[in-house]
Amino acid sequence: MKIDVNQLAEHLAHTPFQVEGVYRYARNPGVPHADYTDSFPGFVFPLTGKVQFEFNGTPYIFSPGKVVHGGAKMKLAQKMFGKTDWEYILVLYRICNSELAEPNFSHQHFELSTGPSPRLIELIMRLWHVYNQRGGISMFQTEMLFRDVLNEALVCVDNRQNSCESHTLFERVSNYIHEYYYQSLTIASLAEQHNVNRNRLSYIFRRHAGMGPAEYLLKYRINAAQEMLFTSDAPVQQIAQTVGMADPFYFSRVFKKQCGISPTEYREKFINNPC
Repeated sequence: MKIDVNQLAEHLAHTPFQVEGVYRYARNPGVPHADYTDSFPGFVFPLTGKVQFEFNGTPYIFSPGKVVHGGAKMKLAQKMFGKTDWEYILVLYRICNSELAEPNFSHQHFELSTGPSPRLIELIMRLWHVYNQRGGISMFQTEMLFRDVLNEALVCVDNRQNSCESHTLFERVSNYIHEYYYQSLTIASLAEQHNVNRNRLSYIFRRHAGMGPAEYLLKYRINAAQEMLFTSDAPVQQIAQTVGMADPFYFSRVFKKQCGISPTEYREKFINNPC
């Protein structure tokens, strides 16, 4: 089930809950699995290996880089992948406010893709160790650490989603530039065309290309001009217009800045030294 991480975070922020148990499970063919989940909802944090569990008929692969949530008393089924070893930590929790009877995330099964996170693994292992100690301080630390674990998981998911979305947007805009570089493109028109804020567009290009969209467009135009200078006899002014730069003087200045020599010198160099 796909989940909105911001809605989940808001739910956790407004819902009082406490840890009911922290358990560590590993592959053991001699121990049969249960037919139903526990009487409390819980988060599964895979540590190693791979195993499949079904919650009410919906399959989830437990493997590192994921966190799986299951509701209370859900029908459970297990599928092993050969002799592959696996290990995970299960954290059961209880909703403290009995008035929260309406359906919420606690009654659902879903998966969070956190990606690799050494800090998340470190926190979940600390949680397991602290839970198995005695005393009021360990109980307090258990509650605090579980919230730290959830915070790290949610941040990982949010960062991962933003990264995927920004890369998709970068590919979409950069491909558009590659196809229509010869037109009268501006950063404002690119932002409007792809329904994105100019500052956001600039951030995405600097993140994925190491330069802003204006510089990216300019470099692509100059690269296209280099190819035309080498493969055609068209005048420099015509090539400038063909790559979307109407001012030939500006074109020559930018070309020399990027290539170290003027367009005419560039053409002569390759005509005289084709290899």
